[in-house]
Amino acid sequence: MHNNRRTFIQLCAGLAAGTAASWALANPGQYPDKVVRLIIPYPAGGATDNLGRLAGQALQQALGQSFIADNKGGAGTTIGTRELARSAPDGYTLGMVDSTFTINPALLGARLGYDTQKDFTPICLIATAQFVLVTHPSVAVKDLAGFIAKAKAEPQTLAYGSAGVGSGPHLAGEQLAQQAGLQVTHIPYRGGGTVISDLLGGQVQFAFATVPTLAEHIKAGKLRALAVTGAKRSPQLPDVPTFGEAGLPGVDTMPLFGLIAPKGVPAAVVDKVSKALRTSIREGEMRAKLTSLGFEPVGSTPEEFARRIQGEMAKWTDVIRKGKIQPE
Repeated sequence: MHNNRRTFIQLCAGLAAGTAASWALANPGQYPDKVVRLIIPYPAGGATDNLGRLAGQALQQALGQSFIADNKGGAGTTIGTRELARSAPDGYTLGMVDSTFTINPALLGARLGYDTQKDFTPICLIATAQFVLVTHPSVAVKDLAGFIAKAKAEPQTLAYGSAGVGSGPHLAGEQLAQQAGLQVTHIPYRGGGTVISDLLGGQVQFAFATVPTLAEHIKAGKLRALAVTGAKRSPQLPDVPTFGEAGLPGVDTMPLFGLIAPKGVPAAVVDKVSKALRTSIREGEMRAKLTSLGFEPVGSTPEEFARRIQGEMAKWTDVIRKGKIQPE
């Protein structure tokens, strides 16, 4: 009797949830009329979490409803992203992604547990960031050309660290090696902070990281900046050339940060959220906040973000295949 009653209660709860989701799908014009959950596939802290919370604040201000961050870190972001893929497509569960979203398909394959292109709806590319290539002062080079010449003259003697196999800094280093024909050594760490400590101590000779992460060390003379990714120089490092200016435009790693939804969310909901974010990023307070943190504001349409995801996936598939990179 007890088991039958519990089954009945569970069935009623499931029917109620299904009815609520169906109502939301059928009435997108009322969206949002309750709290929206924003899955962030990382622990609290860090760039993706910070940008997710900024996006939530902007949407809350624009749409008059709470957007609550829900940190679901682990397994290279796949735990949180997998939960998003399985969420009801009613617009009340959204998710933040970064470059890992476009790297993991080639790195992990079927182990992802979802299809990056088929199981999600892109909403808005919020921002990108520039990477800077730095060396320890003990590496006797002054520019990118000198670094390449030294690496070619001394194969496998220069080592770089990253936050792990398949991370953005790792693949930036791999992209550099492939574009310039270098043989360098990759040392994976369990976190970016340790990489910076060992770089400053000379245990590794070079590294890639976002400009805000290393700007103060560069200005203090503790690290030497050779080039930045992106089409233009960084406002924080105006004397450092882009890779294009330095003669290697194929090194174009730019971490991206954006908002997505499960597949099947009503187009009216996607459009409403995307427009609210775009307005805040292009005209509102969010633009200044992003710039102050060292990010490049974008504020794309869903279609533009979808094309960017597709292009990034193709690029990293090629880099991972050529480098014969295997997950840890």
